[in-house]
Amino acid sequence: MTGNPLSSEMEMESPESGNSTIKQVALTVPTTDDSSIPVLTFRMWVLGLVSCVLLSFLNQFFWYRTEPISITALSAQIAVVPLGHLMASTITKRVFFKGSRWEFTMNPGPFNVKEHVLITIFANAGAGTVYATHILSAIKLYYKRKLTFFPALLIILTTQILGFGWAGMFRRYLVEPAEMWWPSNLVQVSLFRALHEKEKRPRGGVTRTQFFLIALTCSFAYYLLPGYIFPMLTSLSWVCWIFPKSILAQQIGSGLEGLGIGAIGLDWSTVSSYLGSPLASPWFATANVAVGFFIIMYIIVPISYWLDVYKAKTFPLFSSGLFTSKGQKYNISSIVNSKFHIDLDSYERNGPLHLSTFFAFTYGVGFAALTATIVHVLLFHGSEILELSRSALKDKKRMDVHTRLMKKYKQVPQWWFMFILVVVMAATIFACEYYNDQLQLRWWGVLLACLVAYVFTLPIGVIAATTNQAPGLNIITEYILGYLYPGRPVANICFKVYGYISMTQALTFIQDFKLGHYMKIPPRAMFMVQMIGTVIAGLVYLGTGWWLMMTIPNLCDTAVLPDNSPWTCPMDRVFYDASVIWGLIGPRRIFGDLGSYAAVNWFFLGGAIAPLLVWVAHKAFPNQKWIRLINMPVLISATGMMPPATAVNFTTWIIIGFLSGFVVYRYRQDLWQRHNYVLSGALDAGLAFMGVLLFACLGSKEISIDWWGANPDGCPLASCPTAKGVVVDHCPVF
Repeated sequence: MTGNPLSSEMEMESPESGNSTIKQVALTVPTTDDSSIPVLTFRMWVLGLVSCVLLSFLNQFFWYRTEPISITALSAQIAVVPLGHLMASTITKRVFFKGSRWEFTMNPGPFNVKEHVLITIFANAGAGTVYATHILSAIKLYYKRKLTFFPALLIILTTQILGFGWAGMFRRYLVEPAEMWWPSNLVQVSLFRALHEKEKRPRGGVTRTQFFLIALTCSFAYYLLPGYIFPMLTSLSWVCWIFPKSILAQQIGSGLEGLGIGAIGLDWSTVSSYLGSPLASPWFATANVAVGFFIIMYIIVPISYWLDVYKAKTFPLFSSGLFTSKGQKYNISSIVNSKFHIDLDSYERNGPLHLSTFFAFTYGVGFAALTATIVHVLLFHGSEILELSRSALKDKKRMDVHTRLMKKYKQVPQWWFMFILVVVMAATIFACEYYNDQLQLRWWGVLLACLVAYVFTLPIGVIAATTNQAPGLNIITEYILGYLYPGRPVANICFKVYGYISMTQALTFIQDFKLGHYMKIPPRAMFMVQMIGTVIAGLVYLGTGWWLMMTIPNLCDTAVLPDNSPWTCPMDRVFYDASVIWGLIGPRRIFGDLGSYAAVNWFFLGGAIAPLLVWVAHKAFPNQKWIRLINMPVLISATGMMPPATAVNFTTWIIIGFLSGFVVYRYRQDLWQRHNYVLSGALDAGLAFMGVLLFACLGSKEISIDWWGANPDGCPLASCPTAKGVVVDHCPVF
């Protein structure tokens, strides 16, 4: 496999079958293929299964920590290379059952790039989080209620596999067209080429492999500082140091609990933990995120807070907590009855639930992002989708060189996907009906969740495939069932997981299909590896989560855990808070006619209008190409990960995205082409390897360093309310 320019034969093809129309793809993805390379080899199965199991275990293990470390498939992608070459040089080349239809060999030759890709697909299955484990945490750790192992197993497996159905339906729209280019895949493609292609050292420089090893070593060594010795590098909030007794200054300057003005994170986990690698984000998408973040975080939130909108000063400026009208922590357990439903009498006595103004607006932003996604895709991509539908029926599709090369392989039949979809839906309905006392969701809720996922997979897939950002369905799924079936928190979170995660899983499968498309992997081999990897990852995630819940005292309970405990579970806390808001209490008592935040529903209308304004401007000024680059779903949903993501995660991510995607790409494109994606992979891998090593050697033995640099923010007053008469521990009273 080489990265040479198109051959003379390809140059003679029509433009429709030429290289990709996306410049980044044309610069990165090879345009040749060798279909004789073996793929389903013995070493692929061994290394792939081991990678899947290890990454599943490690990611679930680190998931509950205050600063969760996400170990991506890039780590396995790098680690298996020497192992693959070692197996190729040592395992017997003997041919078993020679001359029969079962003939095979455990060592078909040198370790090749295609089996390496399939190992990485296995690793991808273990690298992504299993969102359904949040259900375990919410029920067992926060509500402290019963959930037995078998229904938990069914929930984990069905939510992970259901997405295959939607992936099969929409692959023709989201894989084959060159315009659906899935930017983050280029990181892995670039790394595959660096690890497998022979490259001459450029004059006065280093090869991509040498650059990768240097960057990996530096990333590995450096993470010792923010990961153990000097955690304050996670968020250097220097404004707080200058004004140690000022609540206002700390609200402005805190990178973790405030606006983060001036805060900077010198830690790659700060940069990539919630938004992914900024080096993989195209500049126009990064710019949309930057504008959206600036408007929400530096205009809407400060104005709303200091105008005391929704009694904002009674609560922290930036918080996902649940409060009483007096600014105290809400006692959720007091409003849950013995049937695990809301106790309305107790709720009346406790008073209505209140949110920080930022948290309330976060939900409003989620409303707007949903309608903006639908309208944006209809206006800007509706004609393309219609054309693809017509061409699919006539079997006449526009093909770039990658789609043309993939036509030689047997495709995965559509009925495979449909069969999986029907079986998994049946298993889901059985689980929810048979274990209804634990899961609360009814059969009609399962069907409705599937309908929501089906409707939104294509529009959100188009956004993700072109911008590397994907608006989520978590809020709308909570909203729908919160109105239809209020007072049942477990039903709500189950509905959310089936409606939201089946779509997310579908996009993950489609993204992997696109990676295989770029690397010319036989689709049936891809399908087999994805399916097996998904099942194994689900089992390992469940087993690891269950084990940690049984062995770590007071896991996730910040009221009991010591101050320096790493087991604070920020992601699970947000999930639990959402289950209270939407499931237990219900949207009508918060965002409806019985609640305090009904005006937030206007965000639905605002989100629908915003893309229309961009579309009108684009039609009015067709020569202004920058207008079309305004992507309202990405811009509006920029802060969708806040909380648990914080201001410093965004500011640092945006700065690096600007330097990479704008400065280097525009002024040193040769440097960007050779090193950008390789650097991204090296930084991820170095961080992951050092993170695991630190835990194995020090964290597991609870060995820590206690000094001022061990505080990751240094802004204790940033979370204080400023309303008169509100009493909160460690905060002054006005």
